[in-house]
Amino acid sequence: MRRVAITGAGTINALGHDVPSTLAAMREGVCGIGSLDIRDVERLSIRIGAQVRDHDESTRFGRQQAALYDRFTQFALIAAEEAVATSGLCFEGELGLQAGVILGNSGGGLGTIDDSYRAVYEEGRSRVHPFVVPRLMGNAASSAVSMAHGLRGPTFTVASACASSNHAMGLAFQMVRSGMADVMLAGGSEAMLCFGGLKAWEGLRVMSPDACRPFSATRSGMVQGEGAAVFVFEDWDRAAARGAEILAEVAGFGMTADARDIVLPSVEGAERAMRLALADAGLDADQVGYVNAHGTGTAANDRTECEAIAGAFGNHAGRLMVSSTKAMHGHVIGGTGAIELLACLSALRDGVVPPTIGYEAPDPDCPLDVVPNAARQARISACLSNAFAFGGLNAVLALRAA
Repeated sequence: MRRVAITGAGTINALGHDVPSTLAAMREGVCGIGSLDIRDVERLSIRIGAQVRDHDESTRFGRQQAALYDRFTQFALIAAEEAVATSGLCFEGELGLQAGVILGNSGGGLGTIDDSYRAVYEEGRSRVHPFVVPRLMGNAASSAVSMAHGLRGPTFTVASACASSNHAMGLAFQMVRSGMADVMLAGGSEAMLCFGGLKAWEGLRVMSPDACRPFSATRSGMVQGEGAAVFVFEDWDRAAARGAEILAEVAGFGMTADARDIVLPSVEGAERAMRLALADAGLDADQVGYVNAHGTGTAANDRTECEAIAGAFGNHAGRLMVSSTKAMHGHVIGGTGAIELLACLSALRDGVVPPTIGYEAPDPDCPLDVVPNAARQARISACLSNAFAFGGLNAVLALRAA
């Protein structure tokens, strides 16, 4: 079993259009949530979101590319380009055959679907654009990244709602560790901030009209975001031999299913996923200094997750730092775990634990150190990143400092 290094990272999200700007915003506790600028926003009850601002597709993509790529694919390509550039890898020749892409995504090209429904049902058109299927399909981003970088190894998309990115990264980690691939690009992308996407989420009655306040007694629900993050997972020995800068080590992965309820989370399932990740990484509970929580800002998630963390870490839970960065970049659904992995890199590499902003009042059912409102300097040698999805699907990554 090989060790797995992270040698590249890239992102675009509501906090920044690259990794340095995103990490700087996380350290400062910047809130990327604001008023939505989308078509028919006045018909929505929820009018806030963590939107990617100042994204001009015409400056990043040619006309033919823009016609072929939905917004979620564009985000993935931008993040992957940065990740590959920072890794210093070139995939020409043999390496391209030993490298692939696994991305998480939940909604596919939802903007394309929304526009096409409008064209057919609202405007009465008899045809849609010939590229509608290639734009909306869930694997569009993974395929586009593969083609952009000549990656001809295992390539596909994972769809498990809010756990999609962690499942994708966990599978990529296992492929590199087992020797199935030498290098994998892994992460996730999502672009659900369109009228149809938000109207569907409104129906669940879990959305906040004003802010995301994870673990705070004053919480009022989740806030949706958009964006992507992509990482380069590489065989450790290969990375060391070429003198690559190693950002962190992917050490373990755990995944479980609650097999109980389609929307209500389970303490047992979440706790078991964390225990499995620790065991897979060979980590004792007291070696972990930070947990990046799923932390959606809903009462059901926050209280369940805190109880699960307490169960998984026992007496050490009171000494853990636990934060949710969703109050800054929003809940990016299928892409959220990937963006949150950047918070883990901040803790492991820079010694800065991003905060849970928007925290106003303690919740007695969430008695953990949630790093309220201000980032904290700390020396972290290992951390977990949690993702828990509708459908009762749980995926947890364990990372070590390089």
